[in-house]
Amino acid sequence: MQSNSNLTNIIIERIKANPKHRITFAEYMDMALYYPESGYYSTQALNLGKSGDFFTSVHLGADFGEMLAVQFAQIWQILGKPIPFTLVEMGAGQGYLAKDILNYLHQQHEDLFTNLEYIIIEKSNNLKKLQQQTLDDFSQGINQNINLRWCNLEEITNNSVVGCFLSNELVDAFPIHQFTLTAGKLKEIYVGLAEKSDISDVEDSPDFVEIIDEPSTLQLSEYFQLDEIDISNYPDEYRSEVNLAALDWLTLLSKKLQRGYILTIDYGYSASRYYNPRRNQGTLQCYYQHKRHDNPYVLVGQQDITAHVDFTALERWGESCGLHKVGFTQQALFLMALGLGERISSLSESKLPLLDMLRRRDSLHQLLDPLGVGGFCVLLQSKGLSMVEAAASLTGFVIPE
Repeated sequence: MQSNSNLTNIIIERIKANPKHRITFAEYMDMALYYPESGYYSTQALNLGKSGDFFTSVHLGADFGEMLAVQFAQIWQILGKPIPFTLVEMGAGQGYLAKDILNYLHQQHEDLFTNLEYIIIEKSNNLKKLQQQTLDDFSQGINQNINLRWCNLEEITNNSVVGCFLSNELVDAFPIHQFTLTAGKLKEIYVGLAEKSDISDVEDSPDFVEIIDEPSTLQLSEYFQLDEIDISNYPDEYRSEVNLAALDWLTLLSKKLQRGYILTIDYGYSASRYYNPRRNQGTLQCYYQHKRHDNPYVLVGQQDITAHVDFTALERWGESCGLHKVGFTQQALFLMALGLGERISSLSESKLPLLDMLRRRDSLHQLLDPLGVGGFCVLLQSKGLSMVEAAASLTGFVIPE
């Protein structure tokens, strides 16, 4: 499959319109993924899962969402059973996670379900339509009394949410700034055009070139002070990325949250591992039809572009925003603590046909695979609670014996 030529042309025009004939990589990535009606998440992401470019924990069955629902029920208890209890899911994909959470709460925690406000934040209009189809039972069917709605994050009133913000594999897709080192100096990597690029004859690999120059913002160097990482002695041509958008996002969430939690699930590292000198090419990766590579300048608008999450930065920036770290663990440990191990054990007593039982067992084990989604990080931050209150009865952050 070739690049989206229309989107490629739009990016080329954006570059040409810039006085220096270049844009930051963050701007390039933002357009490639999110440009209305042309970016990856407006078109290709409708086919996530085994038939698409990648799959998430949600595509392995309802268990992931059900385990999260168990944790949300505990959070509701800790917060004193507020009415409403607000769950805000950001970047809801095809809507399957919301459906699994809502189904479980409806079946197992009717008191919470009837007092629940579920808000979905989604930038892609096409994904929003798909989510509405997936969740039709909760908006049009027997469960239509639930308070389910879609909005922009900015539309939520400041200091209004009592409940929990949830994101699953969202932050890794935020546009990132790329940088490199030259003689110990921090330089930013920009995207420009080769001298003879012809907008009327765009091929699958358009003549995008990388330009190295001074950083576009002081925030790039300040970021490493936040992480307490000294990169001045790193080798020349060391290359990595900085996710400033994640900090802006966390700031906004802290303003919206009155009392409750922020639960962030994604693949990533602590800062010391992320910016290890041996990881000298960063973490940026692209996905197309379940194949991974590192060239973001091909298949424009047709492939996913991601970078790992720096969880140290989220923790420390959160502290500056009034958010306190409650727990940080791996997804496998998180799900085991919430009862996934018991589900695996109970399969031996299941009346499922053998083939179905083996498939289900395989899906549950994939959720725990440390080399796959089981190795993802789970960060829980709180606001408006004492540390004793915030950590009370949170089974997901109790390491199983």
